[in-house]
Amino acid sequence: MSKHNQLILAVVAVAAAATVAACATAPTAADYDKATADVMKASFREQGIAKLDRIAQDLGQSACSSDKAPADAVAKQIEAQAMSTIKWPAGGRYLGDWREGERIAQNGRGLTWTDSATAANGGNCYNCHQIAKAEISFGTIGPSLYNYGKLRGVKDVTASESAAIVQYTWGKIYNSKATNACSGMPRFGHAGILSEDQMRHVMALLLDPKSPVNE
Repeated sequence: MSKHNQLILAVVAVAAAATVAACATAPTAADYDKATADVMKASFREQGIAKLDRIAQDLGQSACSSDKAPADAVAKQIEAQAMSTIKWPAGGRYLGDWREGERIAQNGRGLTWTDSATAANGGNCYNCHQIAKAEISFGTIGPSLYNYGKLRGVKDVTASESAAIVQYTWGKIYNSKATNACSGMPRFGHAGILSEDQMRHVMALLLDPKSPVNE
């Protein structure tokens, strides 16, 4: 038996022993939380670029991991914290090349222990969304993004009437929890999944009138 499995069994045994010893009084929620945390720590190890900080939860992750939605005040706190992390693009340049954006949307590679820390990640956008009409394989966890810019009246991203949706879209990609505390969407900018240039390309895919998304 590996040391890893031995450690997990030891943690489970300790938790079971504590439960038996406390048979007169049932284990508290704190006891279960501690046992769960111990098992989690014993179940992961660092390897390659995958570090143990991945199991450390911030406020949003912790509050939204419960079977109950966070209180309104907590949700607002999560959104405010997330909003404060958003870094707007240098020089106010929001759009890149939609062709590059499509390649990023199709690419699901990155962030696994076998990947290089210097290699560019993909966005894996089609895993959750319909985007360009030509792609017939897509997930439905997230809403369809086909005609994203067209449906929102974006004809010129430099026009003042388009500023709000352009900034909203950048913020949503950068840190989705800024507008939805318990959003399950990856925080592409905040987590360093996509670079600023990559985000510009994805923005162009969604908003450029010449993109097949908006045809």
